Parts: sequence; structure tokens; C-alpha cells
Amino acid sequence: MERVSLFSFAPSRGPRWPLATQAALGIAVPIAVMTLLGDASPGYIAASGAFTVLFAGSAPAVDRARVLPLVAAGLLLAAVLGVLASGNDWLLSIGVVVVAVASAALAFGFRLGPPGPLFFILVFGLSAHVVGAASVPPLVYLAALAAGCLFSYLVALAPLLLPRIRAIPRRPLRELLPGPALTLDSRLLLLRVAIVAVIGVLLGIVIDPERTYWIVGSGVAVIGVAAARRAAFERGLHRMLGTVVGAGVYILLAVLHPAGLWLALLLGVLQFSIELVVVRHYALALAFITPLVLLLTGAATGSIGSLDVALERIIDTVVGAALGAASGLLHARATPRERE
Repeated sequence: MERVSLFSFAPSRGPRWPLATQAALGIAVPIAVMTLLGDASPGYIAASGAFTVLFAGSAPAVDRARVLPLVAAGLLLAAVLGVLASGNDWLLSIGVVVVAVASAALAFGFRLGPPGPLFFILVFGLSAHVVGAASVPPLVYLAALAAGCLFSYLVALAPLLLPRIRAIPRRPLRELLPGPALTLDSRLLLLRVAIVAVIGVLLGIVIDPERTYWIVGSGVAVIGVAAARRAAFERGLHRMLGTVVGAGVYILLAVLHPAGLWLALLLGVLQFSIELVVVRHYALALAFITPLVLLLTGAATGSIGSLDVALERIIDTVVGAALGAASGLLHARATPRERE
């Protein structure tokens, strides 16, 4: 098993800049366009649609053309559920568990791959939070998010403009998303997600029900899509340290109160950086992911610059990452050969 250290990078798995560029455009362009049109608010919501392009990143565009619409549909369904649960703590708590377990079952059962169920949980929570905190009309929110998903999908298909990309043979959808079937490892991962979701929600009820999705999301991010005890503890450590550093980066950036085109550029740079390093150093990626999500959420709700929010996210992440790491105890210890 490959070891991931805080002080070294994992080996490169091929060029990441094409996917990084697509993700950066997906998050930056909607904000820039709406800013130039005179109302940046829908752009901040549409920017969340950039999560669509993060899936099936290693597949050729001819295959992503059929996988990504299913991902976008899942994100929109999670957003609808979040909007419906907004303002009701019990519905939020139940919804986090339902979305976490259902998205994990589908992601693992059909071998969707990284980033797994994480962004479905985040979209559910962000939708409930933004609609409630910013008093955005639900239909306006969902329309903006759908537009963002569509734009990101088109960005992901841009390589098809090249004849050599269109000439790549298409694989059957059943081969791209084999299943539904849960292996032993997949069942353990699903069990871990369910445990983290339930315990995270119970803790969230005590801490703050509106922040439950971040606690559960942090735990699910630690679980990832790899079934290994050591990976759970390493990702938990990366998650906690990366988020603390990322919260500090957010504070430094928030002091500048970026908005409009400057915020679009900043978020694009952060997203590009994330995709370049996320498969090689998870903690470093979190140092970019945390300020990106906090800035995007703050822009959508009008709360950029809140130090309280940064502190809350650190607390939530530490709790969630600890849960995710502890759930790794469900896996058997690696054999000496597996540790090599």
C-alpha cells in the first residue's frame, strides 16, 4: 500500500491541468459573467455547479459526456432536498443522513470513483444554508445551480471539439458505471459513512444543527473511496491540519473583502490549485479547499470576512475528521506485504 506523508508528495498520476482548467472555469466564469451583468449573486450559486466537472476526471470526454449528466442530476436532487429542509433542524438532520447514505450507496455501488459522495452532502447543506441565510427564493436558487451544472458540463465536453478526441471509442455506460454491486470493501465503506453520518448528526444537534453537513462532510471526506485503516488515519490528520491552515488563508483573504471579478479570479485560482495537488497531497489541497468553500458560501450569504465562521469550520472539521478516522478501525489491520 502506498504511504502518504505530510512531508512528501504522492507520485504523479498523469497531467492534471486539463481537469484543473475545466474546474477553474466552471467556478469563475459564472461569477464573472453575472458580475458584468450587474448582479453577482446568481453567479455565486451557479459556481457550485463546478462540482459536476470534478467527477470521472480521468475518463475521456466521450465517456464523461454520459456520466456527468447523472452526476449533475444527483447534485440537483441533493439541492432540492436541501431547499425543502431549509429552516427545519430536524429535516436538516434527517436529510444529511439520508443524502450521505444514499449517495454513498450509489457512488460505491456503481464505482463512481473520486470524489465519491462528498459533494452531494455539501450541496445539500449549502443549499439549505444559502436559501435560509440569504433568503434566496428556492426556484431562483435551483435555476442558478442548474445553469452552473450545465455550464460545467459544456466545459467538460469542450475537448470534443477536437477530431482526435471524438474518434476515441465510447465505452458502454455499464462499463463506465458497473453495478449495482457492493464488494466487501464497498460495504465497509458504506457502513462507515452511515456511522459517521448518524454520530455526526447527533453531535451536530448539540453543536449547531445548521453546521451538521460540514461535520458529516468532513468525516466522509476522510473515508474517501479507499478501504484501508491506515489511509483513514492519514487522511484524518491531513484533513485537520489542512483545514486549520486553510482557515488561516481564508482569514487573510477575507480581510481584503474580495468581490465581483476579483473574487471570480481568486476562486478560479484556488480551484485550479486544488485539482493540481489533491491526488498528490491531501493536506495541501485542503489548504485551498477550505478558503474556497468559505469564500463561496460567504459570498452567497453576504458573510465574507466572518472570523466566527472560520473558527466554526475548524471545530466542525476536527470533529468530523476524527469520526472519519476512527471509523477506519472497522477495517482489519494491513498485512506486512500490504504496508510495503
